Amino acid sequence: MRVLGIETSCDETGIAIYDEKDGLLNHQLYSQVKLHADYGGVVPELASRDHIRKIVPLIEKTLKEANCDKSSIDGIAFTSGPGLIGALLVGSTVARGLAYAWNKPVVGVHHMEGHLLAPMLEEEKADFPFVALLVSGGHSLLVEVKGIGQYQLLGESIDDAVGEAFDKTAKIMGLDYPGGPRLAKLAEQGTAGRFKFPRPMTDRPGLDFSFSGLKTFAANTLRDNGKDQQTLADIAYAFQEAAVDTLVIKCKRALKQTGHKRLVVAGGVSANTFLREKLAALMQAQQGQVYYPRLEFCTDNGAMIAYAGLQRLKAGQAGQDTEIKPRWPLTDLQAI
Repeated sequence: MRVLGIETSCDETGIAIYDEKDGLLNHQLYSQVKLHADYGGVVPELASRDHIRKIVPLIEKTLKEANCDKSSIDGIAFTSGPGLIGALLVGSTVARGLAYAWNKPVVGVHHMEGHLLAPMLEEEKADFPFVALLVSGGHSLLVEVKGIGQYQLLGESIDDAVGEAFDKTAKIMGLDYPGGPRLAKLAEQGTAGRFKFPRPMTDRPGLDFSFSGLKTFAANTLRDNGKDQQTLADIAYAFQEAAVDTLVIKCKRALKQTGHKRLVVAGGVSANTFLREKLAALMQAQQGQVYYPRLEFCTDNGAMIAYAGLQRLKAGQAGQDTEIKPRWPLTDLQAI
């Protein structure tokens, strides 16, 4: 089976073709970072309009570079949620229109299931069951995964997602959009130990997260210590260290609670080098293994949607979840 995947949940237009036997044939990604930079964040209406402009040319380019035409596509998958309602509508409309015109089955894919399964695009795949840490600008989730669609939510953020906290803290520090990667880069110049940030919600039982307080702590530290370049770097280091330590502590708890030895990490924040170093050390101590998607598939992309859609179509779920769902709990998905 060969599936065309379409991702338009936020500010990136991702198109890919995934073949069950031959793997990923081609993928294209257009990022709207420059479009939203002047506003310091994503403007939903502008995002939707840019998806409209880019999606059809990207589909045509993907088909051409994969040496495919409509007759060689067996199904279409698109992100039906969660995400920005206007952006989701663009992908949904195009996917369902192509499915009708080409007489192909279509299926809606949960955006976070796409991220969760993104490491399966690599040669070394995690066997079920495992614990998944899904960390991005919109989500911070710990999930026990026993199979595709067999998800038990272990913990989530009660306020800002970790990626959102990175971006907001970067904005407070005067860093350009997108702030998270810039803060991480600045942290490389920071001095360890100058500032000590709290590790929120690690002094109590449970696996939920809270990151909004770290943003406030960073703002207060900045106010009290000035904005020279070294101070900014030291604050960036302390913030990143606290956020990453919090994630690692919660992962350790989740692994102990479930008894699993495999950890899958995905989402935009999974590209953070400091996080990868800390989790590598954790899993070595746990005598377990951690799995990631390649860096280009940490952020939103069409390949993960094509792969997840393939699994759903093979399971006979064509025509399901084709209505957009801006809010959609991962645990609502049907097991395969």
